[in-house]
Amino acid sequence: MKQQNDTQILQFLLLGLSENTELQPLIYWLFFSMYLVTVWGNLIIILATVLDFRLHTAMYFFLCNLSFVDICLISTTIPKMLANVRLNHKAITYEGCIMQIYFFTLFVGLDNFLLAVMAYDRFVAICHPLRYTSIMTPHLCMSLVLVSWIASVLNSSLQSFLVLQLSFCTEVEIPHFFCELSMLVHLACSDTFLSDMAMNVLAALLGGGCLVGILYSYSKIVSSIQAISSAEGKYKAFSTCVSHLSVVSLFYCTLLGVYLSSAVTQNSHSTAAASLMYTVVTPMLNPFIYSLRNDNIKRALKKNFVKKKLEK
Repeated sequence: MKQQNDTQILQFLLLGLSENTELQPLIYWLFFSMYLVTVWGNLIIILATVLDFRLHTAMYFFLCNLSFVDICLISTTIPKMLANVRLNHKAITYEGCIMQIYFFTLFVGLDNFLLAVMAYDRFVAICHPLRYTSIMTPHLCMSLVLVSWIASVLNSSLQSFLVLQLSFCTEVEIPHFFCELSMLVHLACSDTFLSDMAMNVLAALLGGGCLVGILYSYSKIVSSIQAISSAEGKYKAFSTCVSHLSVVSLFYCTLLGVYLSSAVTQNSHSTAAASLMYTVVTPMLNPFIYSLRNDNIKRALKKNFVKKKLEK
């Protein structure tokens, strides 16, 4: 949008995943179903963790926070997309676009930090099992989550502020289903050097830093598992990491894949379709990965949901 002394644009146009009108009903019901599955799946994880006192540990505290963030992440983009498809309407207000950028950047950043924190939790559990409860205290867990929120809020606020300084030409069309930060910056008419530099530096510091921390934690975990003499002990230790490792692989592989492919290809619609993996598919699959691979979660679900349903 132009600055106050320029011609003002009150809205942008979100072109979505496809402009084929025949595909719109399919897109609507597909993403409506995915949204419901994501919200209910993550909500069930949260309820199971809160209701079962045996899950009141550091690992499940972080998992509960991750599920909450995943609900918020998908709720930032999909409801607006569904409304636009349903009403055959492509517009989003300037204020709404800035809000999408702010909250999307916030929750993606939180996902990034929480996965790193969960990797540290697994590192302590496997490499220092006798000191686990004394290290992963409730105070430390709360502090790690609070620091994650503060860092994510600062990052999102800075990115949004820099976007507010940009000017846009008339009739800006965004070839995406939401206001994606890098795509919007590249559509600006004014100088984008500062915004580009901030995006790249913060991505390297925050995203790259968390990824390095995760890789370091798992290098130590692998070394500790290799030192275990029995095959059963190795399997038991590794099984506690499988769910988290699956989520980390899914999140980072899809995220890196989207941005590497966007740097190679100029097809914005292809980039928008690929970004569905970490914006929609990953939050939807997380509850299934943790519930199917985690015996404690399955026991909690049976205890708190299946039995109550049978009692009725």
